[in-house]
Amino acid sequence: MPQMAPLYWFILFMFFIFMFIMFNIMNYYNFIPSSPNKINNLFKNINSMIWKW
Repeated sequence: MPQMAPLYWFILFMFFIFMFIMFNIMNYYNFIPSSPNKINNLFKNINSMIWKW
């Protein structure tokens, strides 16, 4: 039935939007440190890379 084609494309679009959001959430929790201790270590590493002339 060709009348169902717009609904099919909308469902497919929603599926890809959902997958994109899940991918972004996964990357957010993968790269953002979860504890303050990790944040402090990150800042220490950044400060140690600054050259002292």
